[in-house]
Amino acid sequence: MKTIGVLTSGGDAPGMNSAVYSVVKTACANGMKVYGIKYSYWGLTFDIDNCLVDFDLNNVGDILNKGGSYLRSMRFKDFYKEEYMQQAIANCRAKGIEGLVVIGGDGSFRGARDLTLRGLPCIGIPGTIDNDIPSSDFTLGYDTCLNTIMHLCESLCDTISSNDRCMVVEVMGNKCSDLPVNGGIACGATAIVVPEIMESINNDAAGYVVNKIREARDLREKMAAEKGDKEIKKHYLIIVAEKMDGVNVADIAKAVEKELGIESRSIILGHLQRGGQPSAFDVITGCQMGNRAVKLLMDGIGNRVVVKKGIDIVDYDILEALEMKSPLDMNQYKLSVELGA
Repeated sequence: MKTIGVLTSGGDAPGMNSAVYSVVKTACANGMKVYGIKYSYWGLTFDIDNCLVDFDLNNVGDILNKGGSYLRSMRFKDFYKEEYMQQAIANCRAKGIEGLVVIGGDGSFRGARDLTLRGLPCIGIPGTIDNDIPSSDFTLGYDTCLNTIMHLCESLCDTISSNDRCMVVEVMGNKCSDLPVNGGIACGATAIVVPEIMESINNDAAGYVVNKIREARDLREKMAAEKGDKEIKKHYLIIVAEKMDGVNVADIAKAVEKELGIESRSIILGHLQRGGQPSAFDVITGCQMGNRAVKLLMDGIGNRVVVKKGIDIVDYDILEALEMKSPLDMNQYKLSVELGA
């Protein structure tokens, strides 16, 4: 294999550029040519001439530690259509591209699988802040996003501690609860609301939060009384997962204020969580994954996903990876409950 391509697909994530950097560096070190494809599968299908980046050692060096996606990233939901896949393959052949590295989430991997089955070997690299690729312990962008949540909530705690307030914070994660749970632990949250606990709390998120704050307040007052302390910690941080039906951070804040008389505010961190310079962990992991992806293509191997398992970089068949499940670590959630007061 003499020429390969690399693209980023789906939502952007810190560490994507690190993986692209590594793909280019590894390929060049092994005498291969690399094209970057802007705007994901859409650019590959409809605008290959304007979306092609002729990468070499001189134009990739500055992207290693950059957030976002240098190649731009987007979702192209219609890529499953046969005519579009065939057009993408024809465009690759016209440009001499013999293999493709796809950096993105599970939807991106399905596209990579379909292209591989049609004769274009593809390797997937998990790039998403949500950490929702079960085959990988860590996805590119997750560690950076987790640190961003921690730093943003530290800033929020500065102001709520000054005014003895409660702050209810919605964080990202899509359908995976790793960000809210581990972000809540890192921020010292009094309560964390995720889909996995909703049934056990009778789908009453506001009631659960009110009870958790009441328990924490009573315990703090009791311990202060036993020691004769006058100073009592009176501020509370609540973390809530996004995309939960019937759960609204503003409503939770109103319930806390009504039931407990604690002045409360709510905030949705939103896309602040997606950006920023990647952490050293994400940069290094991106470099490891990019290197492994190129080595697989050099051996003529496609239809694999390169992932992080523990401290190791390994790869799985895409179909196998897509079928894997990764439920929330309830021991981690129990830890957050014990630390909540």
